This record gives sequence, structure tokens and C-alpha cells, in this order.
Amino acid sequence: MNLNASRFKLVYFLFPMRGYWFRTAVMAGWIAPALIAADVPRTWRQSDVDILEIPLANAKYSPVHIAEAAYYRIPERVIYKSYPVYRPGREPAGYMEWLKQRDPEISFDATTLKTSGDWVAAGEMVFNAPTSLTPMFFSAEDLLDPAFYDRGAMPVARDGTIPFARWVVRRRGVVELGSMACATCHTRVLADGTVVAGAQGNNPNDRQGANMLRSAARAMGQTKVLERALGFARQFEIPWLSTDPNRQTRDFSLEDFIAAGEAIPAGVSARANTSMLLPPQTPDLIGVRDRRYLDHTGLVRQSGIGDLMRYSSLAQDVFSASRYGEVEAHGTPGIRYSDAQLFALAEYLYSLTPPPNPNGASKRGEEIFQKEGCGRCHPAPLYTNNKLSPVDGFAPSVPNGDAMTERVGTDPRYALATRKGTGYYKVPSLKGAWYRGPFGHDGAAATLKEWFNPARLNPDYIPLGFKGADGKNRSIPGHAFGLRLSSADRQELIRFLKTL
Repeated sequence: MNLNASRFKLVYFLFPMRGYWFRTAVMAGWIAPALIAADVPRTWRQSDVDILEIPLANAKYSPVHIAEAAYYRIPERVIYKSYPVYRPGREPAGYMEWLKQRDPEISFDATTLKTSGDWVAAGEMVFNAPTSLTPMFFSAEDLLDPAFYDRGAMPVARDGTIPFARWVVRRRGVVELGSMACATCHTRVLADGTVVAGAQGNNPNDRQGANMLRSAARAMGQTKVLERALGFARQFEIPWLSTDPNRQTRDFSLEDFIAAGEAIPAGVSARANTSMLLPPQTPDLIGVRDRRYLDHTGLVRQSGIGDLMRYSSLAQDVFSASRYGEVEAHGTPGIRYSDAQLFALAEYLYSLTPPPNPNGASKRGEEIFQKEGCGRCHPAPLYTNNKLSPVDGFAPSVPNGDAMTERVGTDPRYALATRKGTGYYKVPSLKGAWYRGPFGHDGAAATLKEWFNPARLNPDYIPLGFKGADGKNRSIPGHAFGLRLSSADRQELIRFLKTL
């Protein structure tokens, strides 16, 4: 065996989870980058899946996921080459005709990936590859209509592209609009047109989806569209919870569904296993390699890259196969990512870095941050202690070494009344706060300024972010840290947070 291969076996034996020390060994030359290709974890190893998640608040109904053998019987996803979508008038001359002349190409081939750079580049392609060719939030007709961009408030990149969707060619002469890639929800376009991959998204997907309901009702009739909306909403119900707020949707009219979608701002999304009425803030994936827990409720443990692969598979493909106590799964998935695709995607996510920060330092703000004790839960350099904070109304029955005793009083409903409800919220990282927003697990605070506005605690306060599906006045409770500062000190604290 050659020397590099011997080094690989030694390093893999010592560092099988591909963590910090593994990467340090690569950078130091102990292992040749080309040999990384041999280290693709098995995504759905049963022993790993069994310990992936912490128990739900009612541990009896913690999810039981599809078995390993059944998982690997699911066909692997074929990823076709996709192409940028341009705002009308910004595309190259003859672009659509050129696309119609393209032959279909399969763009992911693990056998060609030899170096760490190859895997990251392939992961970027997976990140942007659509998983649906059925219109979800917007249609091809929408994206070809110049008026849609103002009506739908869709951000456009500096080069005129739309990073939330791609054109896909599976048959020569036929160009299809694809979406529901990771990029659809985890891409942000800054005010200057800079595209930040992996960031908290800022396309108002759910609001655009509400507009699609209106269009569908005109084309298909309200009765048929309402039936589909009611069926869609049933996936969010919590049958084991007697006070499940998600059951309200059983009595919704079509206009109620439209209003619920319109109430969800950009940066918040009613995604799988969450809630239409209690939708979560879309997470920023930049820095995800340093997070011990994934999801706002800390549902998924992350001890290595394999856990991120498993989480990605759950998020995109196999959540519907999960069973909750006596509650049956929705069905077997029809397709899944391959292990190599998930590995490439995870390598890409681990490689992401934030955009250059334009904000200057605030020494006074940093002093206030330390004086107010913010560093207890948000210590440098990660600005999170990677722990879990129990919500009001939850008494843990299963010990968790990363659980804090301190409760900060934020709205507990998402942590108790969704299928991700563990009874905890993880302590979020404050890094990247300057380019993110809205804030809070539900995106109720549109800006950091609003988050530190003492008035948000008042019962009649109207949030500038997510206001609730019913549109009623409500406060943004909890996390009162920094609210008693003077106006000048709050401004300095915010200045400091924007440097992180």
C-alpha cells in the first residue's frame, strides 16, 4: 500500500467522523485530498438513525424513521443539468431558444470526484438542483412575466438571475421550471444584488404560494383547490395533542388559506413537519458545521457530517415515512438522494462562508454585550453555547446534558405544538446577524432594532415580522435581555452585533 493510502487508513481510524482534526490532518498533508472520495459515510445506517434525534416533548410520539433496508430500496435521485433563470429582459439574446437546443445531461457523477474541491463543487450543484418540476410557489409563466417581480416581491441578483429556481432539460426541446432545491429557501439576495448561498432566504415563497392559490381557484374552481389545501394542511396536525392549534385549518375557507400564506413574510416558511399557523424562521446554513443541534427546537443532533447528511435526507425526501407513536406515516418516498449526493451537499454546506461584513467595530457595544451577560449563552467565537433552553410549560422527562435550566420566556407553541416540538429551543448563533432577518424562532421581529424594542412585550404590540396567521395584535414575548438599556446603549449593542 502506498504511503498516502496508509496515512488515510490511520487518519480515518483516529477521526472517523470527519471533524476538525480530520480536516486539520488533510491541511497538514497527512492525508491526500484525493483520498477524501473514499470517505462517504453510509447515510441511513440504522444505529446512527436511532440516535439522530432527541425525544419530542411527549417522548411517546418521538418519530420512528424508515428502516435502513427500506430506505436503500428507494430509487436514487437523478440530477439533470440545470440552467439559470433570468428576469425578463436580463437574459442573453436567444436564451430560451438556446435552452431548447440542449440535450439532457446527468450532472452528478460521483466517479469523477477526486479532490475535496471536486466534492464541494458537486455539492453546490446538488444545493441548486431542483427536486420538483411542479409549480409550488411560482410558475414558469410568473417568471416570464415582468410584472410578477413587483407583485411577487422576488429579489433579483446583480446579474439578472433568479437564484430560487432553475430551468431543467430532461428532453431535448422541452424546458421545465424546477424549484424546491435547497437554494429555494436558503439563498439571500442582498440589497446590492449579491447572492449569499446558504443564508436565510429572502424570497417570500409562502406569499407567492398564496397568490398561486388564487390563480388555481380561477382556473380549476374554488371547491377543488380548497380540497387540496385542506389535504395539504392535514400533514401539520398533531393527533396526540388535544389542544393542537393546527386543527383550526379544518374549518378554513380558501380565503383563510390564502390569508395564512400571505401572513408569512420572507425568511419564514411553513416547511415539512412544522405548521402553517406557527411557521419557523428559515435558518442560516452558513456555519452549520459548528452547530451541535439542528432545527430551532434542537431536534437533530450533529456530531459529524453523517448527521447533516441524514438531516438533509429527512428534510427533502423521507420525513413523510416517519411514524409518530400510533400515528402512521404518510407513505413511502418515491425518491431519495444518494449517499454520494448527500455527502457532496454536506461538504458544500460546511464550506460556506459569510459575505464581507461592511460594518465597523463598536468597542462600547462589545462592552455592553459582556456587561449584560450576553456572553453566557452566546460566547465567542461561535456566539452560541450550543445548548438547549426549555420553554415555559415543559418539564423534561428525559435528561439532556446540553439542556440549560434557564428559561427565556419566548412563545413556546412551536416547541410544543409541531412535529418538531422537543420542548426546547436551541441557543442560536448571533453570527451573521447583519445580513439576516427577520429574527426569533418565528421571525416576528423584522430587524434587530425591533428585537431590542421594549414595546414588543406589550400585549397590543403589532410585530413588523410574522404577525400570526389570524393577523391579530400580539406581543413578541420573552428574551428581555437588553430591553432595559438606554436608547444610546441599545444602538451601540446593535452596532456590535452587526459586526459578528
